[in-house]
Amino acid sequence: MSSIPKIVILGAGYGGILTAQRLQKELNYNEADVTLVNRHDYHYITTHLHMPAAGTDSIENTRVSISKLIDEFKIDLVKSSVQEIRLHDKKVILEDGTLSYDYLIIALGGEPETFGIPGLAEHAMSIRSINSVRLIRSHIEHQFALYKNERRPQERINFVVGGAGFSGIEFVAELADRIPKLCKEYDVDPALVNIYNVEAAPSALPGFAPELVDYAMELLTRKGVTFKLGTAIQECTPHGVVLSTGEELRSNTVVWTGGIRGNRLIEAAGLETMRGRVKVDEYLRAPGHDHIYIIGDNSLVLNGERPYPPTAQMAIQQGICCAQNIVATIRGKVLRKFQYQHKGTVASLGKGQGIGVVGSKQYQGWKAAQLKKLVDLRYLFMIGGIPLVLRKGRFL
Repeated sequence: MSSIPKIVILGAGYGGILTAQRLQKELNYNEADVTLVNRHDYHYITTHLHMPAAGTDSIENTRVSISKLIDEFKIDLVKSSVQEIRLHDKKVILEDGTLSYDYLIIALGGEPETFGIPGLAEHAMSIRSINSVRLIRSHIEHQFALYKNERRPQERINFVVGGAGFSGIEFVAELADRIPKLCKEYDVDPALVNIYNVEAAPSALPGFAPELVDYAMELLTRKGVTFKLGTAIQECTPHGVVLSTGEELRSNTVVWTGGIRGNRLIEAAGLETMRGRVKVDEYLRAPGHDHIYIIGDNSLVLNGERPYPPTAQMAIQQGICCAQNIVATIRGKVLRKFQYQHKGTVASLGKGQGIGVVGSKQYQGWKAAQLKKLVDLRYLFMIGGIPLVLRKGRFL
């Protein structure tokens, strides 16, 4: 190892950006060289992507320039895509160069998990990035624009969302809010538009109490969402989806939110994974690799025998702990065991509506929507202080 250790962070999502910020705060000058690699020069707020995807908010309100979040005198930002991780050589191969490291933090984010459903990867869209959001939004608007110009137009205004977890429910809620405006703009009868939410499990929104789930489903049903629960998508085709019941939902718009797996680059590197995630040790390190930390969607942390869901708050807490442990290692101090602290759960159900649980208290409707805003404002303050709250907070 060189006299000044090289720390490389792959990915500037929730976990990656928090790791970078904590390192720049806790490390002394010349104590380490820190490089943050990200394919874009911005950090985006993943939990808000469902809004611009449906067209109810601007894309600009979901992203922040990384240069405004880090001190570029302390953190070297490299805008590039990771092509390969070479564990034995301690190198990361980028599309336009190579980086060597002494400590590696893998926070590359997840990929859609299709569970082997035929046609899903080829024909469905997913809400995973700014560019995917642009595609979904423009695609939906294009379907309305083309609606009256074709003989068999119904599939143009049928919308299928696979998955009734957090992402699926929040997206269909925003889409249901947007549909009346699109209908007015393109002179389409709202009664002709169909939004289908398909879920293989017998209930939507796992993790919420049944009364909150019922509230959410009743609200969204009134907004025009048709739920297909306990029904799996058997196949996705260019013309829609085929369900396990044999029913075909014809649609030119299929958005898949039914699952996330880890990153395939981790599997290719030779680390042992479960659906692309590494079961990390108590300090967030890859087993057998004390200099490699894995956080966010790429990590697997068990709560007893079951893994914690890879949420934003999990990635944030991991990023902070990861940075503290790397600093401790460099200084020869004791490492901190990662202990996840669940702060509560809030789901948006469109404008002015939501459901949430904080401790033993349940919230629904307007109160839950305000709680969601407070959570988002807290994150903006955490990564960017008052200036970022003032710049972005009013759009939440």
